[in-house]
Amino acid sequence: MSRIAVIGSNMVDLVSYVDRMPLEGETLEAPRFVIGCGGKGANQAIAAARTGADVLFITRVGDDIFSEQTIRNLQDSGIDTKYVKKSPGFSSGVAPIFVHPDSHNSILIIKGANRCLNAASIEEAADDIQKCALIVLQLEVELEAVYAAIDFGARHHIPVLLNPAPAIADLDENSIGKLDFLVPNETELSLISGMPVTSTETARLAARALLAKGIKNVIATLGVQGALYVGQEGEWVVPGITVQAVDTTGAGDAFVGCFARFWSETRDIRAAMEKAVLYSACSVTACGTQTSYPDQQKFQEFQESLSKHPHPHAMSAA
Repeated sequence: MSRIAVIGSNMVDLVSYVDRMPLEGETLEAPRFVIGCGGKGANQAIAAARTGADVLFITRVGDDIFSEQTIRNLQDSGIDTKYVKKSPGFSSGVAPIFVHPDSHNSILIIKGANRCLNAASIEEAADDIQKCALIVLQLEVELEAVYAAIDFGARHHIPVLLNPAPAIADLDENSIGKLDFLVPNETELSLISGMPVTSTETARLAARALLAKGIKNVIATLGVQGALYVGQEGEWVVPGITVQAVDTTGAGDAFVGCFARFWSETRDIRAAMEKAVLYSACSVTACGTQTSYPDQQKFQEFQESLSKHPHPHAMSAA
């Protein structure tokens, strides 16, 4: 089994279900509250681990009551937490989320200890990262850490995958030119390329423009359309999967984690994309983010059910 290094963020989701938001100076009772584990780095690490990957996760948590919950949640999925370290004087990363009756939500992001992940964090874990077959990154931590990890991968000939979310327009071209995989959604692809992305064809043009910057492979997730590949092996689309969606939160992270697991083991991009589209489709059939990510047995059952009982309504697969 190939080992994957996921370097990135973790968050604690603090979800309040509200009838309405209080006015200034007003106190209201809310009907429901839920605490969940999230953050793009943690989500992708969990998805990779649940599909069978050996995952090393490098992140920072605070010195508060949330840190132990975060670490325990990662360990429950079999993730190596050697480099999930506490940052004294910082809170854990949290995301207070207010969900309205019409299902719309308002979200605050407090990075907290995620800001403490830096270039020194990468060097500290150097010996263990060098044993990995793939480095997986996102943009929910400081760019210093992201660029340091990309450079580390280039120096040690370890493939690097970047999921550029949350999207940033002015990424350093020298750094992203060293990437083996860039995995954006349509909005992120448009922002990074500076080109409109309104269809599969315009996504293809934007991806080609990024290849000209040195990136080896671009995989764009296209929601109900599936996922587009443009890279060294050619161009193709893996179609979306027909499912009855319940909650599409975290589907992109499910795609990235699953793709990382299968590509790191087989080096077959198309086959890994096909698995990732299936896995992200499975994730949207359940509520929540990490809570919706199936383990290997449930994923296998989902795949078998598709052939026996195809669902009538197409929804987001990635």
